[in-house]
Amino acid sequence: MFVTIRKERHFAPDVLPKDIAEEYQEEYGSEIVAVKLDNTVRDLQTPVGDARTLEFVELNSEEGWRIYRRSVQLLLIAAVHRLNPAAEVIVRFRANRGLYCEIQIPGQVLDDAAVQEIEAAMRRMVAENYPIVKEVRAKEEALKLFRSMKLHEKVELISGLDKKHVSIYRCAGYCDYFYGAMMGSTGKLGSFSVKRFEAGVLLRTPDMQSRGVVPMPISQPKLSGILAEAKRWAGVLDCNYVTDLNRAVKDGRIGEIVRVSEALQEKRIAEIADHIAGRRKDLRLILIAGPSSSGKTSFAQRLSVQLQVTGLKPLPISLDNYFCNREDTPLTETGTYDYECLEAVDVKLFNEHILDLMAGKTVIMPRYNFHTGEREWDGQEPVSLEDDQPIIVEGIHGLNERLSSSVSRGNKFKIYVSALTQLNIDAHNRIPTTEARLLRRLVRDCLFRSSGALRTLKMWPDVRAGEEKYIFPFQEEADVMFNSALIYELAVLQHFARPMLEEVTSDVPEYTKARSLLDFCQYFRELPDLSIVPNNSILREFIGGSVFFGT
Repeated sequence: MFVTIRKERHFAPDVLPKDIAEEYQEEYGSEIVAVKLDNTVRDLQTPVGDARTLEFVELNSEEGWRIYRRSVQLLLIAAVHRLNPAAEVIVRFRANRGLYCEIQIPGQVLDDAAVQEIEAAMRRMVAENYPIVKEVRAKEEALKLFRSMKLHEKVELISGLDKKHVSIYRCAGYCDYFYGAMMGSTGKLGSFSVKRFEAGVLLRTPDMQSRGVVPMPISQPKLSGILAEAKRWAGVLDCNYVTDLNRAVKDGRIGEIVRVSEALQEKRIAEIADHIAGRRKDLRLILIAGPSSSGKTSFAQRLSVQLQVTGLKPLPISLDNYFCNREDTPLTETGTYDYECLEAVDVKLFNEHILDLMAGKTVIMPRYNFHTGEREWDGQEPVSLEDDQPIIVEGIHGLNERLSSSVSRGNKFKIYVSALTQLNIDAHNRIPTTEARLLRRLVRDCLFRSSGALRTLKMWPDVRAGEEKYIFPFQEEADVMFNSALIYELAVLQHFARPMLEEVTSDVPEYTKARSLLDFCQYFRELPDLSIVPNNSILREFIGGSVFFGT
């Protein structure tokens, strides 16, 4: 067999990539931390086997820094275990430019002194440079190990996998199962920060956005609050881990999980509507924003229904109709039209129309023709507002004050919608919000936009770049945040996503993400009947059958 590394070379199947990496390290700008074998990410301890292609993953890359962060998580957990084997670390969510990890120590309150002791233990482990060793064990042997460690949810998780062997990582006498590749030793993990945060610590590590240095924390109280709400909702449903969800499916309780999940969301939407109705004389413009596949459109529809319950008659306005004519649209660095930047919107005209409507004037709004790339006015009906009609605008720039700068802040209500996953794989492996949104978009694009999985995966990096630039910096500007994630949705989405992802072949770079998502989907038990998803559910926006869209 042969492996391609910029040129053809031949290796025996039992050769380790870490040995090959030593020959090529000087050609890379940062350390080689993993390898892609046939476009599947593996650690450097995985033999090349019968792979046809090999590509190294260096630290200074999105995937490289994810591997680094995952390895520092292992360092934190191993250090806590060293100090107190009875203590438990639960990886919760990302906020304030870090990863919040709850730490439960029997009979002890986590204070600054305890956190300093944990950090000191981590620093000692870095200085002592323990190897992080991957061990491939028979499934039953791995289960026996984790039973002895009393990691019950991990035992249940691995029991449900259709695998004969399981990879675990051992470091300084501690071993664990992790979803993803690891660095090779603790000596390479010295760049991190650990600070006390709520009932645990905020673990910060470098990433691409921080250019390889530990980022400074930022205060995100609203985001932290909605993430804490997600945790509470998971507690209400008694569904914190994938194994809890799978058990509900197995025991026939999934219908109850679905109904309570949907009821929690409906109650929250009704509370938002009641708040707006309580200030109906002031709040004339409702702005809804959020990242791709966050369910903004379904949320806007359901909010409109709840506003009507309060006696209001909201007027929806599409921000898309205020796109500049194509010839006036800014270009990206690659020369394509940049429809995601605020300058692609005729902000001046949008503000004029909103102010005129709020002043009781009649307005003829444009309609944007995406085929011709021009705004059209012919056939558009005049529009005016009554006193009981707030305006609802949904769009990615809704939280940016520049979009509606002519409207007084006291007359606006900004809502941030995002799908913030409540579920963990297990205590040490979280489910990234971006992965869940990608599955939503992939399924929707394949079912309703004639776009295969490969095309969606190709577009996703640009989508994410736009979110980082135009949406996430403004999320704390929201008056309220709404979490559109449903705790059961991944069990539904994986049903549709698996066959779509399996069409992506291993000879394209996007196979890396497709393979990762397929591996992720394996954790979920199939629902017996998808009709239990209500027709007004936000999830229906992505799988079809929505009462709002006629799909």
